[in-house]
Amino acid sequence: MTKPRILVTSAAGRTGAAAVHQFLEKGFPVRAFVHKRDARSDALKKAGAEIFVGDLLDFRDLQKALVDVQRAYHCPPFAPNLLHGAMLFALAAEEAKLEVVALMSGWNPHASHPSLVTREHWIANTLYRWMPSVDVVHINPGLFAAVYLLTLPMIGHLGMLPAPFGDGRNAPPSNEDIARVAVGALADPALHIGKCYRPTGPKLLSGKDVAGVLSRVLERKVKYQNVSLKMFLKAATAQGFPTFELAQVRHYMRELRDGAFAVGAPTTHVLEVSGQEPEDFETTARRYIQDPSLIHPALSLGTKLQAFAFMFKMLRTPVPQLDDWERQRGHPILKDAVLAQNSPGWRASAEKLQLNLLGSGAYDDTDDQAVAVGRISG
Repeated sequence: MTKPRILVTSAAGRTGAAAVHQFLEKGFPVRAFVHKRDARSDALKKAGAEIFVGDLLDFRDLQKALVDVQRAYHCPPFAPNLLHGAMLFALAAEEAKLEVVALMSGWNPHASHPSLVTREHWIANTLYRWMPSVDVVHINPGLFAAVYLLTLPMIGHLGMLPAPFGDGRNAPPSNEDIARVAVGALADPALHIGKCYRPTGPKLLSGKDVAGVLSRVLERKVKYQNVSLKMFLKAATAQGFPTFELAQVRHYMRELRDGAFAVGAPTTHVLEVSGQEPEDFETTARRYIQDPSLIHPALSLGTKLQAFAFMFKMLRTPVPQLDDWERQRGHPILKDAVLAQNSPGWRASAEKLQLNLLGSGAYDDTDDQAVAVGRISG
């Protein structure tokens, strides 16, 4: 029996690339949607994927990419037009009569979140449940394990893990485990339709815990330094992260510090959907330090001199004025925005997941992440 063809969008990205390889290992024909040909797309082609180069914001490209495709893992790019792109993909999926879409989102979306992207995730999640004929599985991870290694040169050469996490804890999932949940759900979707899965690592970790793990991996003392959000933003700006991303991520740092990512974690969803135990942070860190491109395409361990040079550059970098930047671009800014841990509806849903009130895999939030009713049985 011929297996269904699967489209993976953002296929050169962290979870997209991992999903392509995992689908291929299971014998599925895979079409990898990338925005350009480069070493990453070449690696996917060499592994056996069909490469489609296109623009996720061009409906014509979506139509072409979905020809002879039955299922899709859609990873909307983290961008100010996320909702636009997500809706285009929904329209194209309906037109192509897909069986099911696994939609990447996040752990913290709700209607009054201060982040534009996070509110757009909430809107997209809601509207995807209204699709008339295409079934949906929601993949909602929290902060990835890769986030803890973005300052790899300072970690490796200076023994410093600077981050504004306070004493907040998270069970960070690897790119590969997130992909395993999407792949498992699409490989055999009957049991997963309409469910929301939150892949996590196996254990809640604080910044100090992460530093301890990195000390073992690097065989040198690594110290967690709880820095201010302003210092974090200076460091990220010095690294070249886009201002738009920083305007969103600053809110996630506050949520991590205040406990949002500890609510309901860790989950057993990686095991339930993929049949594999989630890997621990040490396993992930060893692999990512060996290949820093898994953290960020442009990241490398570099030299000690480069690490010192970056630290001085960070200190000279001004703090970006993100509220002003968003206002200048017409981004809607809510007067009384609420972080996830302070939203009664979001917290009620997260605590239901923690108590496993709805059974394996699924969780319900009538305010924020309501579970849809499945429409296919195989």
